[in-house]
Amino acid sequence: MKRYGEFRALTVVAALFLAPTLGHADEYPSRPITFIVPWQAGGPIDAAMRAVAQGASKRLGQPILIDNRPGVAGTLGPASMAATAKPDGYTIAQIGTAQFRMPLIQKTAYDPEKDFTYIVRLMGITFGVLTTAQSPYKSWGDVVEYAKKNPGKVTYASPGLYSNPHLGMEQITGLAGINLLHVPFKSTPESTIALLGGQTDLQVDGSGFRPLIESGKARLLAIFTEKRSPRWPDVPTLKELGYPLVVQSPIGIAGPKGMDPKIAAKLHDAFRAALADPEVQRVMDDVLMVPAYMGSKEWTQDLARAQKEDKLLLVRLGLLRADLK
Repeated sequence: MKRYGEFRALTVVAALFLAPTLGHADEYPSRPITFIVPWQAGGPIDAAMRAVAQGASKRLGQPILIDNRPGVAGTLGPASMAATAKPDGYTIAQIGTAQFRMPLIQKTAYDPEKDFTYIVRLMGITFGVLTTAQSPYKSWGDVVEYAKKNPGKVTYASPGLYSNPHLGMEQITGLAGINLLHVPFKSTPESTIALLGGQTDLQVDGSGFRPLIESGKARLLAIFTEKRSPRWPDVPTLKELGYPLVVQSPIGIAGPKGMDPKIAAKLHDAFRAALADPEVQRVMDDVLMVPAYMGSKEWTQDLARAQKEDKLLLVRLGLLRADLK
């Protein structure tokens, strides 16, 4: 009897240790979720992510807490998640193509193919190049004309070195045969302040410029989408200006590597459903975001495809890491 009692006691102890893991996916989430947004609070991506997170939290039954961690063209926040967070679904991050691009430019502590669980792609960003209302540049053609006569004197702000706006602009200037001086910032609000304060002549950015245009503070010179925007039908696309380019940056949600597929599926379903919320759609429209949904498997494959395209671009721009050439 004594031995049976000892065995029974050991069984109870073992059950207590195993209890937290049993049925974990079914019970998830049982507490708030931290959502890392790798951009400064107040910018267009931050606004869109806050809206979609609120919509997803209604379906998950738990708050989703925003943790802004800007830096390194939006890759710092997800990288910190990959390095420190448990794959339990309680820490996730907004992530995009830059996470795959950065390892091609410099050595990183993370492997984009191995260190993340890609959950869902949500939306895309509308990019454009603008100048102030007082600027002498009335069109993109004016910029090109002046820059050809004054190499390196026209400055432009972007939300980060090697960000999609930066590399998109480098492609455009290369095709135009001009040299502009790039001034990188950590976020859209900072680059906007630089433009309005006269620190830069131009700003290339995504989705945050609508208030500037509608208030009359700035002028949109070109838009990087496939077709003209219904909001600004007079603003030409890059293709119409003679550059065979469409620059976009689809973004979504990822977690650390090794997440339980059932937990990832719950997050996927909640965020996908949130895209249909009227308030989420209103905010997306306000900051010029467009729906660009993809499921986990499809999005993972698309990111790998985009990395191959980025590698060719970086070779052309002379930015590819020396050891990868």
